[in-house]
Amino acid sequence: MIVGELRHGQLAIIDRLRETVRLSEGLTDNGALTEPAKLRALECLSRFGERLRDMRASRVRTAGTSTLRRASDSKAFRKEAEQALGHPIDVISGIEEARLIYNGVTHSLPPTDGLRLVLDIGGGSTELILGKAAKPSALESLNMGCVLMTEKYFVNGDINERNFAAARLAARLKLRPIKAFFRDSLEIEAIGTSGTIISTEAVARELGIIESSDLLPGVVEKLIDQVLEFDNIADLSLPGLSERRAQVWPGGLAILVELMEVLRIDGLRISDGALREGLLYDHLGRLQHEDARERSVQALALRYNVDQAQAARVGATASRLLAQCEQPWQLDSSLASMVLQWGTRLHEIGLDISHSGFQKHGAYIVANADLPGFPRSEQLFLAFLIATQRQRVDQSILEQLPSEWRIPALRLSILQRLAVLLNRSRSSLELPEIKVEVGEGSIRLEFSQGWLDDNPLTITDLERERNYLEQVGYDLTFS
Repeated sequence: MIVGELRHGQLAIIDRLRETVRLSEGLTDNGALTEPAKLRALECLSRFGERLRDMRASRVRTAGTSTLRRASDSKAFRKEAEQALGHPIDVISGIEEARLIYNGVTHSLPPTDGLRLVLDIGGGSTELILGKAAKPSALESLNMGCVLMTEKYFVNGDINERNFAAARLAARLKLRPIKAFFRDSLEIEAIGTSGTIISTEAVARELGIIESSDLLPGVVEKLIDQVLEFDNIADLSLPGLSERRAQVWPGGLAILVELMEVLRIDGLRISDGALREGLLYDHLGRLQHEDARERSVQALALRYNVDQAQAARVGATASRLLAQCEQPWQLDSSLASMVLQWGTRLHEIGLDISHSGFQKHGAYIVANADLPGFPRSEQLFLAFLIATQRQRVDQSILEQLPSEWRIPALRLSILQRLAVLLNRSRSSLELPEIKVEVGEGSIRLEFSQGWLDDNPLTITDLERERNYLEQVGYDLTFS
């Protein structure tokens, strides 16, 4: 955990807490987490929660990575984890993890106009990011990490040349499909971060085999030779290597040496900045209106040729409706208004594929695309709004959202549906004043006198909408 504070326009790190949990060690063959692993994590989160007790939820971001992406019981465990921590936990995609790592690294090193290749070997995944300045151009998350590699290829802790060769081959095969994206230029500054790489550099320094400011491939090979002098991981002991790191270091070394060989890395610069720092700077950007989610929405709208004028009309109507019911319907959070606006801007992206069922096409795109800045839960929230903009309200996505989001999501969906309906004519003429009154399970619209009489198609649409909303427990009336 990392805690920062904005001082005179600069982010200052004021506290760091770190505990080794290695949740991925607790993954069983069927993908479930063992009770001891869950207990370690929950106890750690409880201690972190004490530090965060007085902090507002809007000031805290928590990310779940590879193990929570893979665990079959991730949803149930996340509920326990959120209770222990006292704050929501977002499970982020591997690509989003890579983006945040790059963000942390670029803010931790001097700026440059050249290309940078960032490597991060975690417990369950390895992230590779190629970028220029603050902008990543290629991101990849591979399902191999130091814990997984050690467990699979150093069974019972046995260390020998055959096991190292098998682990290295596995890493090489994982890298083969993506290597061309990350080694297309000789003028690339390679940077390594996080546990395996930082520990490797620390051990090399303690042993006196660092020959330059960078970590060289030959140094990593020498460290592998040092490890091969031990028969079992339980006996592995080297200067600068903690007991906990030693348990997963052989697998991490196998990945690291192959990364350097396959990607032709001559030297690796070490950075302390990584995912946690990236989360912090990303959150600061949101507070200062530099939101990666906003860029993702804009890019998606352009890619799928959204009618910007129609999206703006629907968005303006949705905002007017929301302003009148955000208090009684408890939709006054910043996330609610942002997701509603994103939903209106993207509600027609499915039209670029087909008019028939376009809301389903759009929801599929949003739910499955790599959207930088969006945690998985927010991505599904947005997909739900797009899926339910018309016709029957499909609640299958709603059930995948955190329980506390489901009622707000359904209410936002109702507002977006009405905004879409009222702008069906795609006319540039302004809609009349609409008075909105809402109750626990009801919404009433009151239009300017005579307007509905002049718009019989809207009456028909509203009557049909009333039937759809009855199916989800809401009563729509209008006059």
